[in-house]
Amino acid sequence: VDTSKLKGKVLGKFRNTYYDFPSEADYKGDNVALKDAQCRTIKNVPKEFHDRVCVQGSGTLLTGQTVSFNKRDCECASVCPRTNQKICFDALSPEKFPWGRGATGAPITPLLTVAADTGVLPLGTSVYIPEYEGMPVDDQGTRHDGCFIVQDRGTKVTGKHVDVFTGQEAVTRVWNSLVPSNQGVTVVLDSPKCQRAPIPTPLPSPPPERKRDRERRDRDRD
Repeated sequence: VDTSKLKGKVLGKFRNTYYDFPSEADYKGDNVALKDAQCRTIKNVPKEFHDRVCVQGSGTLLTGQTVSFNKRDCECASVCPRTNQKICFDALSPEKFPWGRGATGAPITPLLTVAADTGVLPLGTSVYIPEYEGMPVDDQGTRHDGCFIVQDRGTKVTGKHVDVFTGQEAVTRVWNSLVPSNQGVTVVLDSPKCQRAPIPTPLPSPPPERKRDRERRDRDRD
């Protein structure tokens, strides 16, 4: 990227990574309890799913319900292997929070939300990342404009680092193949390209339930 041609305040290179929205339907194995902040069991889920959602922050259950991070140091919760923390969750309305909740308390949106170190990029900051302009958004040929909003944070997201919320693992794979994690991307503030970014445009609800997911849910009810 030729930074001399960019309009706005160029902050330089940031580490880039991706995160998505795990679904319980994609996991199996021994169960552990997802706990809420009052130490009540929200649901017993496969440990592999717990170990993903405690890092990603939000996920969806077989019931269709959304769960999202509530607090750390929750003594009744199982240990999250990657962070060595005990996380409690909130059970959320899937209608209001189809993709989970960010650090602002508001819903997060795939390919618009990024997590960042809020000491570097405060919550609500609009950023333009030219490396992502033109990236695929859907199967209809829509291309990304490179604009994002800081709506989340994470314990592993520190310093000059942006973590793009893709929503689905399949999207993570596509974007990671085009702009690999840790390659480094350019972050620009006050870009005229991102006049729309302060007002998030809602994306469609999560994709329709797959046949495999329905079958697993039917077995779960039996």
